[in-house]
Amino acid sequence: MSAEEQSFPESLGEIVRRQRELAELSMRQFAAMAGISNPYLSQIERGLREPSEQVAEAIAGALRTTVDALYREAGIDEERESSAVAEAIAADPALTPRQRQALLTSYDAFLAVNGRPRRRRPRGSPRE
Repeated sequence: MSAEEQSFPESLGEIVRRQRELAELSMRQFAAMAGISNPYLSQIERGLREPSEQVAEAIAGALRTTVDALYREAGIDEERESSAVAEAIAADPALTPRQRQALLTSYDAFLAVNGRPRRRRPRGSPRE
């Protein structure tokens, strides 16, 4: 790998796989530690799925690190401004926590399809 290739951040899944392998854990062992299924972990590591906030926290806990540290290593901007749409969804008292999460997930998917970076929850915001 050239120095130029090494300067690009790895995907979150690549970082999780590398950390799991450094800890000498099988995929099955690590999935059990994180409380997720083996196929789901495989999809995350191959970059086919983005973990939810809850799963990312479980993975970080199993790796004995923080979600912020994983995202930082992956080059995911933690301090990105929140959008008015996301703020409106989060503030709507008529929605249940599950409905809010579903809407925010859909909104993030639309942003990703349009080539915009993934929106990150501002620090200190309440978790559903």
